[in-house]
Amino acid sequence: MKVVEVQFNPWDKIYYFDQDKFILLVGDRVIVKTDVGVELGKVVGFKDLVIKTVTKDDASSQGGEIKPILRKATAEDSEKIPNEKQKKKDLEFCKKMIVKHGLVMKLVDVHYAFDGSKVTFAFIADGRVDFRELVKDLTRHFNRTIRLQQIGIRDEAKISGDYGHCGRPLCCGRFLNELSSITSEMAELQQCVHRGSERISGICGRLMCCLAYEQGGYEKLTEKLPALEDEVRVEGKIGRVVAQHVLKQTVEVEIRGSNGEENTIIEVEAGKIKD
Repeated sequence: MKVVEVQFNPWDKIYYFDQDKFILLVGDRVIVKTDVGVELGKVVGFKDLVIKTVTKDDASSQGGEIKPILRKATAEDSEKIPNEKQKKKDLEFCKKMIVKHGLVMKLVDVHYAFDGSKVTFAFIADGRVDFRELVKDLTRHFNRTIRLQQIGIRDEAKISGDYGHCGRPLCCGRFLNELSSITSEMAELQQCVHRGSERISGICGRLMCCLAYEQGGYEKLTEKLPALEDEVRVEGKIGRVVAQHVLKQTVEVEIRGSNGEENTIIEVEAGKIKD
């Protein structure tokens, strides 16, 4: 089943909807019905979905059913969402309430439901926060359902935007709709750990998302090299692999010395090595 991927704000997950009646492009605004009301969302992609794999958590409606898109959004629809001035005002009020209750949390963004039924405040914090009293104050002030959603520090960078080490706008703010897991193993395989954590980390303080871009290529190249500690034969001599140079497709081999001589390390092309 071909579905359209819709996101309601940059820090929320992607929801699936049936695009049956509409011709849509990435970036289009659409009106959809969800379990909690009518929402205005942005088309961020398309996907072929196997129906049996859809769960309630994946889908945008109860029971895992993929609901249809109601219609394309109009300019008038966008005008119904509070503008930046109102958004800033509401964020400032929420910040004051956070200070009032002495909560250790950083407010990041606010999202308004299209039908006006709910306001969601996004925040980051080191641990769990008891914001029950805060929600009561916000509910009285806005007279709407209030939801506080804790997001990650990478989501904050995606919202605020900035420039990476490459000099370009952050990938997460431009085209990464979902933030994948970036591990230290990726940095090790791509042999850039020696550069230091500051040079391979983004402004969010986490490992840069672009480490995932060439991971597959490095994995394929690494398969062509003997593993570290493997014993290999080079020009008739037995040695042990002590280092790999993935892009150069060479390895460093420690050759055992004979007659009391010290071991020597030589760099050899992978194609010239024998098991």
